[in-house]
Amino acid sequence: MGRPVTVAVVSHKPYRMPQDPMYMPLHVGAALHPEVLPDWVQDNTGDNISSRNAKYSELTGLYWLWKNDDSDYQGIVHYRRHFGTANRALRLMTRDRFRCIIGEQELSRILEGCDIVLPHRRNYFVETIYSHYAHTFLSAQLDTTRDIIAEQFAEYLPAFDVVMKSKSAHIFNMFVMSRQKLDEYCSWLFPILEELENYTEDGEYDDFNARYPGRISERLMDVWLITRGYAYSELPVISPEPVNWIKKGSGFLMAKFGGKKYTKSF
Repeated sequence: MGRPVTVAVVSHKPYRMPQDPMYMPLHVGAALHPEVLPDWVQDNTGDNISSRNAKYSELTGLYWLWKNDDSDYQGIVHYRRHFGTANRALRLMTRDRFRCIIGEQELSRILEGCDIVLPHRRNYFVETIYSHYAHTFLSAQLDTTRDIIAEQFAEYLPAFDVVMKSKSAHIFNMFVMSRQKLDEYCSWLFPILEELENYTEDGEYDDFNARYPGRISERLMDVWLITRGYAYSELPVISPEPVNWIKKGSGFLMAKFGGKKYTKSF
């Protein structure tokens, strides 16, 4: 019998972890670098795709959770991105960001009233989801994804088109949901990404751009959510590291107006 809630904190390197017992440090890419985090749960055990971490990023952790964990509720966050408490005063007044990360007791209360917990929407304001991806990465990857959905999951195509024209989305591959819904989501998501790999020539990509399956997946959560009609709640995202908004903003502007694709994460 599984735990009530397990939230995997995926990381490829040593990093401070939340102390609440619902959080499970999960070493992603363990098949490629087994020596990095030997004391953590490894994503190369059981049924896994750990060896594909260079392309799938945090999704090798999601796959491991899907196939090997039996908690009632399951979730995924990142070592640099966590769900924050809904207590705004605490978030504003606490200097240590780790004290602002949501705990199991508060999260369980939220899940009593909804199907899924997601991060607040990311708003692009002057860009659509499609145009932002086209300016920063390769739009052909989204076009191919649309073709796959049209052929294999046609009922999701209207939602895909809505999301691509929207100026906001739930990204980051962060969520908590029941084990049944996570099974439903992953059973839909991973076949799409695997088919996308079949249509893509990886030899032309450097290490940064090879991670397209992980990036595409971030744009698919809302497609699934809209089609299934599940209720959700949103929580703020807590970053233990300060975000360099100047560098992030300048990278965005260079992509939109200067035709310079992203070459690294910000």
